[in-house]
Amino acid sequence: MNDRIDVKNIPADVKVYKPKVDENATYNLRSRIYVRAVKGLHQAIRRKMGIFFLGLFALLPWLNWNGQQAILLDIVNQQFNIFGLTLWPQDLTIFSSLLIISAFLLFVVTTFYGRVWCGYMCPQTVWTFMFIWFEEKIEGSANKRKKFDSMPLSFTKVWKKGLKHTAWWVISLLTSLTFIGYFVPVDQLFIDFFTFESSAMVVGWTLFFAGCTYANAGWMREIMCLHICPYARFQSSMFDKDTYTVTYDAARGEKRGPRPKKADPKEIGMGDCVDCNLCVQVCPTGIDIRNGLQYECINCGACIDACDETMDKMNYPKGLISYTTEHSLEGKPTKKLRTKLIGYGLVTVIMSAAFVWQVVSRIPLELNIERDRNALYRVNNDGLVENTFTLQVLNKSQTNATYSISVDGLSDYEFYGEREFAVAAGEVYNQPISIAVDPVELKRPVTGITIIIRSSNGELEVSEETRFFKGR
Repeated sequence: MNDRIDVKNIPADVKVYKPKVDENATYNLRSRIYVRAVKGLHQAIRRKMGIFFLGLFALLPWLNWNGQQAILLDIVNQQFNIFGLTLWPQDLTIFSSLLIISAFLLFVVTTFYGRVWCGYMCPQTVWTFMFIWFEEKIEGSANKRKKFDSMPLSFTKVWKKGLKHTAWWVISLLTSLTFIGYFVPVDQLFIDFFTFESSAMVVGWTLFFAGCTYANAGWMREIMCLHICPYARFQSSMFDKDTYTVTYDAARGEKRGPRPKKADPKEIGMGDCVDCNLCVQVCPTGIDIRNGLQYECINCGACIDACDETMDKMNYPKGLISYTTEHSLEGKPTKKLRTKLIGYGLVTVIMSAAFVWQVVSRIPLELNIERDRNALYRVNNDGLVENTFTLQVLNKSQTNATYSISVDGLSDYEFYGEREFAVAAGEVYNQPISIAVDPVELKRPVTGITIIIRSSNGELEVSEETRFFKGR
């Protein structure tokens, strides 16, 4: 029997196919996209949603609740006031639950309807389209803007450019001040800023966020979506063949090309796409949806409205570009409820229930006990064993409250200190107390006791266990 195995020489060279590069072409780091205006159902929805949430963003800091700013995320004092609820660093689990809910809700939406968050609600998209609106009103349509930018410097160009950038800076500054208003009292913020009485920190952060808004929405725009935003990179992991995305129906559209309006595309051997390129001209990221699904697509539906407008003019059925699924294009039924979507939905529901339970069951009162560090115990002049404690009582509510102290675990004791005390809203109150006991009553060297804090109305109660030392 021959156990020898013949050895074959396999070439190790791997041939890599590289795209052809035009050596005479110049590379433009910022090839500006002139987004063409378009009207239609999806753009109307996007504008109305943008106006609604933009108005909500601007209004919320000005709302009052029980005489205080309804939403004030006071980082300096480490307390977040949200419509009567005050959250402290100890309430980190509530913030964690809220972030998890937001993440999985985004996963649910993305799995079902693609990247619609980016196209309809992302602040980058909302502010970009807002800046483009000012650009159109001052400099004209996309073609006019392109021609205007290629013109030599003139008085008209200077004042129009100056007016546009002034409008951008005004919007950026108002946006920044509104955002800062969530972290500092907004009633004085605008007055102090424009009267030059704000602190250096407030001024610095305001100018920083204003500069970021101006740069992102005015200059970077699609660069944020294409190269910086991490969501564009991992969104495809949530997609499947049943995800609704903006899609071009190649089977219906190809072969594309211009033709007379009255010509029947079937008779001339062509598809419904007239190759007008409007879908590219209205795209805020500058892609051609006819090339298939691309991570740059933000699902804003602008190409759908532009294509539907062309189909209307040509008397063709709408929907050449539409929100559809890969299975639908293949003639297969779309499964709306599937394992991944149900899983994301269940996690969202469970975390939402946990969040509600945490908020409802939360007690706006906290007690910490510190012992006297100098001595565990001492014997006073009456012969009683005395232990000293400092009670740190945190009033986590937004109203002043009065509390009382009681002790459980000792049958007979003397109490030294105030039994009742008042704590202002959001304050930490240190209350020193001493407890003295006849050593005959103490059976062990160390006795477990519980100190209880109750509100004057009896609605709130917290307790903390500690130890009473007798000694040997």
